[in-house]
Amino acid sequence: MAERADDRLVRLLGLVAYLDARGPVPVAQLAQHFGVSEAQIRDDVDQLWVTGTPGYWPHDLIDFDADAAERGMVHLTNARGMTRPLRLGTREAVALVAALRAMLESPVVQADRERRELVASALEKLTTATGEAAHAVDVRLAPDGDPEVLRAVTAALAQGRRLRIRYVNAADVTGEREVDPVRLLTQDESSYLVAWCHRAQGRRTFRMDRILAAEVLEAPVSAAGRALAAEPEVGLDIAQSVADPATATTTATVVLASPARWVAEEVPTESVRDLPDGSFEVRVRVTNPAWLRGLLLANAAHVRSVEPSEVARDVAGAAREALDAYAAVSAAVLAPPAGDERTAGPAADGSGGDETVG
Repeated sequence: MAERADDRLVRLLGLVAYLDARGPVPVAQLAQHFGVSEAQIRDDVDQLWVTGTPGYWPHDLIDFDADAAERGMVHLTNARGMTRPLRLGTREAVALVAALRAMLESPVVQADRERRELVASALEKLTTATGEAAHAVDVRLAPDGDPEVLRAVTAALAQGRRLRIRYVNAADVTGEREVDPVRLLTQDESSYLVAWCHRAQGRRTFRMDRILAAEVLEAPVSAAGRALAAEPEVGLDIAQSVADPATATTTATVVLASPARWVAEEVPTESVRDLPDGSFEVRVRVTNPAWLRGLLLANAAHVRSVEPSEVARDVAGAAREALDAYAAVSAAVLAPPAGDERTAGPAADGSGGDETVG
């Protein structure tokens, strides 16, 4: 299974502290201590070697003894302050307490026992160190979906089992489907379940507040679900698509054919309208034009219309550039080498060019 980015970050920080306290350590010993391969330790050291404090000049970076590295030892020579205790002001500490309390209540943390215990432990220690100021903070999150649904989803995630859900999609159509839950994520004010959908035979993202009911099944997650979970940091792929109205640069209206219905289900939209011919219209706010361009190009066969016109022109221009580039590459690949007479056409004397030129 692919390693999560936060797991590696914890190991990288631990590696600096471990080396700072012990001096030169053999690569094999570090691998055994952190439960990873020697190759992973070398990769971690390489990563730390180009990490440092703002400025990022050579003297700002974490440093190791290069000669020791060639002998299979890891010798930290400059930690760049990474091992110094962190000192927080009261305002900073209270802000962290508030953030940790909100994090602890979030479905994403509640769904992962290790994360929940880690956040709770950090919150307890920080609250104790902050004193009375921490008790003045009151954090309450708005409900995000049915608590019973959340309990079922978190149980299925923990047990590696399939879910049967009743879901209302973006077009207000209710249906049942079986899914292999992969991960709970948050985006802005909503929580989402990333899963392998057996009905669609592909990855789908479900808003938690649209899941009306969830039942944990006896069947384990499928191979496809496990493969999806193994992908590094499975995300929503929507962070760049929909933005706050105050910051959005474009509001696009797109009409898509029925096979592209997943767009309405996975991308938060301002509105979805079904059309008489079976197609549907979606309106989205966009901050990154490249995201919308990629979405439309990837689903070009199902795009019926795009507004405003400048968005349509941008996508059409990108498509033409791609086709021109493809044509240029194809011509270069298929063109005969210069001076190769064996690929010449019919001979000028009318012999038909059948004779081999020697």
